[in-house]
Amino acid sequence: MLSTLVWFPIAGALIIALSGGIFDSKQLRNISLSIAIATFGWSLFLLTKFDFGLATMQFSESLAWLDQIGLSYRLGLDGLSFPLVLLNGLLLILAIYISNDIKRPNLYFPLMLLLGGGVNGAFLSQNLLLFFLFFEVELIPLYLLIAIWGGEKRGYAATKFLIYTAISGVLILAAFFGIAAFGSGDVTGFTFNYQDLNLEGVSKTTKGILLLLLLLGFGIKIPIVPLHTWLPDAHVEASTPVSTLLAGVLLKLGTYGLLRFGLGLLPEAWQAIAPFLAGWAVVSVIYGCLTAISQTDMKKMVAYSSVGHMGYIILALATATPLSLLGATFQMVSHGLISALLFILVGIVYKKTGTRNLNSLNGLLNPERGLPITGSLMILAAMASAGTPGMVGFIAEFVIFRSSFAVFPIQTILCMIGTGLTAVYFLIMIDRVFFGRFSVIRDGSDQIVTSIPFAQWQEKFPAIALALIIVFFGLLPNFATNMIESSAKAIAPNITFQ
Repeated sequence: MLSTLVWFPIAGALIIALSGGIFDSKQLRNISLSIAIATFGWSLFLLTKFDFGLATMQFSESLAWLDQIGLSYRLGLDGLSFPLVLLNGLLLILAIYISNDIKRPNLYFPLMLLLGGGVNGAFLSQNLLLFFLFFEVELIPLYLLIAIWGGEKRGYAATKFLIYTAISGVLILAAFFGIAAFGSGDVTGFTFNYQDLNLEGVSKTTKGILLLLLLLGFGIKIPIVPLHTWLPDAHVEASTPVSTLLAGVLLKLGTYGLLRFGLGLLPEAWQAIAPFLAGWAVVSVIYGCLTAISQTDMKKMVAYSSVGHMGYIILALATATPLSLLGATFQMVSHGLISALLFILVGIVYKKTGTRNLNSLNGLLNPERGLPITGSLMILAAMASAGTPGMVGFIAEFVIFRSSFAVFPIQTILCMIGTGLTAVYFLIMIDRVFFGRFSVIRDGSDQIVTSIPFAQWQEKFPAIALALIIVFFGLLPNFATNMIESSAKAIAPNITFQ
């Protein structure tokens, strides 16, 4: 049942790639969209069969593969991975939907589907080496999507992303080999199977080294300051659909990896580094927010916003209580929805005005010549990102701060400053871009544009859908938290702080 989530989009990608010139760009988009919708529909079907009160893996699949090296095909789904699988399915649909007038569609749409299937495979993998294979699979399509369909500096941004992610993969693979070498039992033999690993007899020093490798490897993917410098460049040069997937779901591979493999397999070492990790979270939050304030490019501002908001997840993971882990997982979903909405809206502004420069835009809320609905949705997205009550961002951040304050009060208070700074930089953007007298100066032009094309409803539909979901989970968060709660409790019992 779970293999369908992985191999159906990958099979669709292969079929489209081998179709030659049979279909035009619009037909390829519709076929890819149908495949993405069918995959997401299957995940919704699994949701109807999912037992929210069960903490163990569900719908498990196991197949012997390369036993000599400890690699087996094992998939499983629990409350920590299921919300991210659903998020990936939803954002893949929206990313393909907004992919219009694509050059070389026979390559573009297969890469998008391969990316979606690879990410699902990583979230579902219950074998460390299998997770690594899927983790690396998403590297290739994302690199090509930036390098081929990106902006003017796409080559630089894609190469920088490739180098950083390659280093991340080397560190993670080294940690996984160490975990398998020290954690494989005498009965099972050398294995990467998650459930068969036991590191209780390993020295604290060895565990600390293994956890450090995981922290650096996944820290690049999250990314944590100062390992973040690839992210703003990648976002600025990537197209809107690619930025939507990158911020919405691909960054969550880092936080999910730390939660599942760092905390799940090395709890004692985690306890030792937790205070340092909480301090690191503060640095990421404050740095991300202050850097966002100084930006004049809307897309780069949203990119640095992601750096700050991923810091909240690090704080929650450092706290490592059942409630904080629930908050961390919920924040992954919350940030995925909000960041996807923000990048889609910035994409609409750029498409209609020809610029993302805050100093070149003014008065876009003008109902006659501007983008009033886009501006209204941007205000909603900014409020959600700043943690306004009634929206999903408030629930996620409140749970994190409520749970973390008892363990790391100073770090929590400092991270809470980030919510205020978030309001500051988004108010700067909204004030400059959407309020005041209407005026637009396109990039490379000194002339003020007196009017711009209206955004059609089909262009705004993805943003409206995300806005409704953000409000829905802000008012009724139990639909998500009930799914996460049991698994969060199961992974946290052995974590205690004095």
